[in-house]
Parts: sequence; C-alpha cells; structure tokens
Amino acid sequence: MLKLGGSLITEKDRPETLDDDALAAACDAVADALADGPVGRLVVVHGGGSFGHHHASEHGVSTTAGTHDPAAVMDVHGAMTSLNRAVLDRLHERGVPAVPVHPLSLSARPEGPDGDLDLPLSSTATLLDEGFVPVLHGDGVATAGAGVTVVSGDELVVELATGLGAQRVGVCSTVPGVLDADGDVIPAIDDFESVADALGASDATDVSGGMAAKVRELLALDAPAHVFGAEGLAPFLRGEDAGTRID
Repeated sequence: MLKLGGSLITEKDRPETLDDDALAAACDAVADALADGPVGRLVVVHGGGSFGHHHASEHGVSTTAGTHDPAAVMDVHGAMTSLNRAVLDRLHERGVPAVPVHPLSLSARPEGPDGDLDLPLSSTATLLDEGFVPVLHGDGVATAGAGVTVVSGDELVVELATGLGAQRVGVCSTVPGVLDADGDVIPAIDDFESVADALGASDATDVSGGMAAKVRELLALDAPAHVFGAEGLAPFLRGEDAGTRID
C-alpha cells in the first residue's frame, strides 16, 4: 500500500498545479519496483494537494463539515479526478497497469461525520486479483446529515490496508519522516502521546489534518507503516525501512 502525499505531487500553495518532477520520480520508482519484482501487488492512494484541498477550503468543506451544494461537490471531486487522471497518465507512460477507483462513487458515512467510513472493497480487491494497480484518492464522501464531507487519503489507506491485508504501508511526503521539535526524524513511533507535542498543522491549506492526523491513522494499522520523503520511496518499495516506522 503506497500513499503519495498531495504535498509531494503538487505545488500545494498554488491551486491545481502539479509538481511534475516529483510526480515523475515517484512514478519511475513505482514502475521500477513492479518491473523488477520486489512488489507483486500494489494499491496506490494519492492526496489532494493543491487540487482538492483548495476547493474544499474555498467551500468550507472538511472531514467534519459538509455541503449540500452540488456545485461545491463537483468542484472538489472534479479537481480530484483531474489530479487522479494526471497520476494515471504518468503511470501508464511507464507501463504500470493503473486504473482509477473513485471514493465518492463507493463510500459513505451512514452514521454522520463522526461515524465510521463504509468503503466496499470488492472492486479494488478484484482489480488487484486481475493484475491491475488500483489508484484511489482523497475525495468527497456521502455523509448522513451533512451532505458530502471529505474523506482523506490517509483514512483510505487505513481502510484499504486493513481490509485488503496489506503487508506494508508507505506514506511518501515532502519531509524525510515524522520530525521532532528539533526538526530531526523520529526513527520509530508506537504511541501518539509520545510525539503529540512535536506534531503541528500543515503549513499549507489542508482540510484533512496534517501530520498529526497521518500518525493517528497509521497507528491504527496492524501492518507496519513508514512515513518518508521522496528519497525513501525506492528503498521502501525494495522492502527496506525508510523514514519513520509507525507500528
């Protein structure tokens, strides 16, 4: 399971702008890992970056605040499908059999914004079995009593990793790992309280919670997870430790 952070693959402080070099390098690493054999089955999730987050913030939509305005829903979802298409195109250029899975079409919060995410996995699991690389993304999610809220890529990673039995989970972002108060990489995290003071909000528009939310989500996994920067992606895909291990 691999999450490509929105801050990695987009220019997060410039609306709807790709970071072409970073995205290309990430796709190169994925293609190499699949071609050389270290990775047999892979699910990719990517964040919203300057695409989804920009529109969600503009419309006041977040993981807890929803909208009943179809135009707002389409702004967020449309931006995310545009980013998803860009990711797919670059993976296809490298021979990766990537296909889209859009959470807005599958998922729901039947018990409201504070309820659990209902994300059916049969489509993703079947695509995996048929040799595809499913690519999901942060998106809108139908939410009882709130219209449509945001589901973050980090929450999707937890749901997918748990439901599909992922053996390893990687979260690639713009930092080399989870950083402590001095800016140094924390080698390993096994509980949130020990690092809570060091974790702050994202420095660009982010409606899904920043690094603190990532760590909380990853601690909920049974499989070991790693948070790392671009230079850690290839090592992670080779089966090595990278950045911060969260277990």
